[in-house]
Amino acid sequence: MADEYGSDFMTIIDEDGTEYELEVLTSLEYNGDTYLAVIPATGEDEEPELEVSILKSVEDEDGEPILCAIEDAQELEDVYALIMEQLYEEDENEDE
Repeated sequence: MADEYGSDFMTIIDEDGTEYELEVLTSLEYNGDTYLAVIPATGEDEEPELEVSILKSVEDEDGEPILCAIEDAQELEDVYALIMEQLYEEDENEDE
């Protein structure tokens, strides 16, 4: 999702109503589902947190997209490997 102008940012709200600003590192389509690799957004003077979270986009009962954690260990492992491969490819392409 990153482009030549910078990264994408999104705000999500959890079930308690707390808002979180996230930076989207990349997205991936896998087995018909969409996954996002995100980190907490930081200000210009802040050190970025390097803890990557992978969220799965699913539709709720009203057809609206929501993001949720991946609960299946094998699915998480597969998606993590694909996202890391994709991020390393993007990084290598930027170096060329």
